Amino acid sequence: MTVVQALSAYVVAAGLLTLTPGLDTALILRTAAVEGPKRAAFAALGINIGCLLWGAAVALGLGALLAASTLAFNILKWVGAAYLVWLGLNLLLKPRESFQLTAPAGLMTGGDVAWMRRGFLTNLLNPKVGVFYVSFLPQFLPTGVQAAPFIFLLAVIHVVIGSCWSATLILATRPIAGVLQRAAVVRWLDRVTGGLFLAFGVRLALERR
Repeated sequence: MTVVQALSAYVVAAGLLTLTPGLDTALILRTAAVEGPKRAAFAALGINIGCLLWGAAVALGLGALLAASTLAFNILKWVGAAYLVWLGLNLLLKPRESFQLTAPAGLMTGGDVAWMRRGFLTNLLNPKVGVFYVSFLPQFLPTGVQAAPFIFLLAVIHVVIGSCWSATLILATRPIAGVLQRAAVVRWLDRVTGGLFLAFGVRLALERR
């Protein structure tokens, strides 16, 4: 796989995964609806900073592991493959019927920086982000490319895509929130994403160093 092929495939995959509603999407939509677009933008900024920190940590750790030994590579490969297959099967067999967008009781108040901190902590304290990066990003590592810089580049691309999606969510809060309340849409997104996870998990299991 060349660098161009790897980046092209990753942009498509990361774009689809970004569109699938999750914790970050809910936080941005809730904040935009309740607190306004400015604070939603600060929350999105905090989320992106958290992603960059996770990306840096994973890039450095994976770079060291992948350079260390074939055993480390194989352990990482099988753990990552199992995790992605498990996620994919769960989304395919048990897609969600709804996506919670209502503001929870006791929603945090405070200034703009407080909302950036909320987005940052929501992302940084979610270990699933790190586990996902460990499982997903190495599949797009071209042969002969240094692992750490390239994996961090993938994380940066993910943040850029996420920033564009966050801006879209904020600018069109009501229409997008309405679409995500439809059970058919949520089920479809979950199944498409589940199929993607499953395919990547199988691909990772068959990967040879």
